[in-house]
Amino acid sequence: MAVIHDEDRPPQRHRLRFRWLPGPYAIVRLASDSPIPNWATKGEFTSITRTSDELSIVCPAENLPPDVPPPHRWICLKLEGPFPFSMTGVLLSFIEPLSRNGIPIFAVSTYDTDYVLIQDDSVGAAIAELQRAGHELLPKDEPRRTLIE
Repeated sequence: MAVIHDEDRPPQRHRLRFRWLPGPYAIVRLASDSPIPNWATKGEFTSITRTSDELSIVCPAENLPPDVPPPHRWICLKLEGPFPFSMTGVLLSFIEPLSRNGIPIFAVSTYDTDYVLIQDDSVGAAIAELQRAGHELLPKDEPRRTLIE
């Protein structure tokens, strides 16, 4: 009887639904001991993460004050969750086609779902690769419902 190890199994592939959040977005790095600025907390999606090395902020680019220039402009894609913690391979299913095609990403996970930011100049190729992989970009006005396969 052959023993199958986890590393020998192909990763589970999910076909996901996702939304393009109005943007553009910015990703900035501040000193680890910086206070959380007011501008970082406004918008449909923001993420603030503090480590011993940095304070990372993801927020709408329009929130940035003039003295905080972002190095890139990003678009933000929201996967239609929630996904149970026991479900594996969700984020991998979404970012693998992007990685395979040299499209850089910045991912943020929340309790319910995942957000993937893509540099503005890669958005056309990214959306095409995601759709080719079977993921579905939802229209802005479509009601929220979860579909995973």
